[in-house]
Amino acid sequence: MSRGARHDRVKTPRERRCVVSGQVRPEAELLRVALDPDGVLVPDVAARLPGRGGWVSADRASVEKAVAKRLFSRAFERQVEAPPDLADRFEALLEARALSLLGLARRSGTLASGFDAVRLGLKAKARPGLRIEASDGARDGREKLDRLAEAIHPGLLVVDRFSSDALGAALGRDRVVHALMAEGSEARGLRQTLQRLAGFAKPDPDREDRREGAENG
Repeated sequence: MSRGARHDRVKTPRERRCVVSGQVRPEAELLRVALDPDGVLVPDVAARLPGRGGWVSADRASVEKAVAKRLFSRAFERQVEAPPDLADRFEALLEARALSLLGLARRSGTLASGFDAVRLGLKAKARPGLRIEASDGARDGREKLDRLAEAIHPGLLVVDRFSSDALGAALGRDRVVHALMAEGSEARGLRQTLQRLAGFAKPDPDREDRREGAENG
């Protein structure tokens, strides 16, 4: 095999079996649970805790079904009790992981925040990894950046799950409404985390009402 061929090889993602569906899927689409030293079932978002683990599809319905029917016992080959709020714990940990990745990107210099910084970043030659918009940000500012991003980088992922206060806390500022992350390891990790979080999305009637009011106003 030539040297070039070795470098061109793509690493095959590891796969695991979901305890609910029985399907074998890539780890990126699943969530892991483990047993702590006291034998209590705990979420393992980073998939780094030692010992035997169990895997479940990354969505609220699958996690809740696994808890209700005690399906994690299959993975551990013994009776284990899952906390009834396991799905909420997974969601909270995934949100914390996403915000942590934003903080890492800021410290490494791969994240710019503020309207003007995002506007300039979008105009740069390199395609960004993703764009962040606060869920409670003003509509007009976002729409201006939406139009610019679509014109220069069509299809660029926009993250709008977090409030300006939550973004500010993650980035060491009072409030953050607009941010832009360069492509790199943090952006790849954040996209994977957001993919998992999407399965835990809850409807927000108040937010939909605000959007409809702005459209009709």
